[in-house]
Amino acid sequence: MNKSTYVIGASTNPERYSYMAIELLRQYKHDVVALGSKAGKVSDVEFDTDQKFYTALNTITLYVNPGIQKDLYSYILSLHPRRLIFNPGTENEELKKIATAHGIECVEACTLVLLRTNQY
Repeated sequence: MNKSTYVIGASTNPERYSYMAIELLRQYKHDVVALGSKAGKVSDVEFDTDQKFYTALNTITLYVNPGIQKDLYSYILSLHPRRLIFNPGTENEELKKIATAHGIECVEACTLVLLRTNQY
């Protein structure tokens, strides 16, 4: 099942987990959009460098620390994803409480592990 996913914190560095996540999401045939601090591309996914509006997002997966997330709260909520994944190092109780109050499922997990174990 295709789960449209927004990767926030995208990087062109192959050693970064966001890079690996984009590649694996595409291998598993999920639609992917990505937000990075710099323009770039991984697989067939070009990064946004500004906050664009998307509809029908299933999942937002975070690869930015809680300090950076604070500036993205309103943006994330405006996208109305079904699920928000906090990858290791991105855990944020404040955003989790806010998102949950808006009906967004919050998961503290590794996107790569979820994909590889068919739990995505």
